[in-house]
Amino acid sequence: MIIISHRGYENGEDQSKENNPLQIKKMLNMNIHVEIDVLYNGGLFLGHDEPQYEIDIDFLKHEKLWCHAKNLEALDIMLKNDIHCFWHQNDDYTITSRGFIWAYPGMELTQNCICVLPELNKEIDFSNCYGICTDYPVKYLKE
Repeated sequence: MIIISHRGYENGEDQSKENNPLQIKKMLNMNIHVEIDVLYNGGLFLGHDEPQYEIDIDFLKHEKLWCHAKNLEALDIMLKNDIHCFWHQNDDYTITSRGFIWAYPGMELTQNCICVLPELNKEIDFSNCYGICTDYPVKYLKE
């Protein structure tokens, strides 16, 4: 099972490290996958609700990044550049561009699912899913 850091979090830190390219690189260097929020606003940016960190397209091509498109333009650019990405709002499930099922917290899981934020639902059995996306990747690596 793979561990994916939600927006670059390591141990549930404050939001100052969220989607920060330096924090993302740190997690990648620890061999942890990272889910990041990508927006297009005259250029490509990382940021959950607004563009915060401008990045270039090559940054997004890392094999361990899971890019959450926050607007249509970002999704279109990433798909055209073969970047692993997905789009969702409040869907129970969505499919990533590489065929994985991104499961909303608390939803039933299969072997091809990414269990998002398992810390929000202690009763969910994520032992057979493909991976988890969590604010606490270091904790789950130890387990």
